[in-house]
Amino acid sequence: MATATTMRPLVSLALPDQGVARLATQLFLALAGTLLLILSAKTKVVLGPVDISLQTLAVLLIASAFGMRLAVATLILYLAEGAMGLPVFQGTPEKGIGIAYMLGSTGGYLAGFVVMAAIAGWAADRGWDRHPFKLFGAMLVAEIVMMAMGFAWLAVLIGPEKSWQFGVAPFIAGDLIKLALAASLVPAVWALLPKRP
Repeated sequence: MATATTMRPLVSLALPDQGVARLATQLFLALAGTLLLILSAKTKVVLGPVDISLQTLAVLLIASAFGMRLAVATLILYLAEGAMGLPVFQGTPEKGIGIAYMLGSTGGYLAGFVVMAAIAGWAADRGWDRHPFKLFGAMLVAEIVMMAMGFAWLAVLIGPEKSWQFGVAPFIAGDLIKLALAASLVPAVWALLPKRP
């Protein structure tokens, strides 16, 4: 029984055991997660020639705290909001909205966020969110997959050389910092909580 408890993600501590209350709480958390994603998309850090958002940090924190299923559902809800034309993405509404924006240069990264959430959430479901080095390793894999998806889509649009130059290289250092921060924060929260039987 203790093993099952230690393998649950952080958010499971706040979820009712079953029924309508559990579903309502999960829906509330998913909506709160989309708000965090919107805020992180609109928060820009100027680092060299490109603006870097805090979105990968938000995706990783949501995934680590929510676990795989709820994190993926949250990311799909976020993408659905964007597909409906809500200005939830970094470049919206200035650079377009809805499906047209999603099929543009950031389309691969947006799809990659779902996979990123699945990988980091999978790790959290297995208790890796208690160990900074294990969590960092899982997050690094998630980051590489997300960037590869973004690079591949962008390469179709502008070619591989420009895709690497403008879509990957400028973000490597900043994303590694965000990975280290996310991989430290969630285990730190677990360490502050009282030990559960």
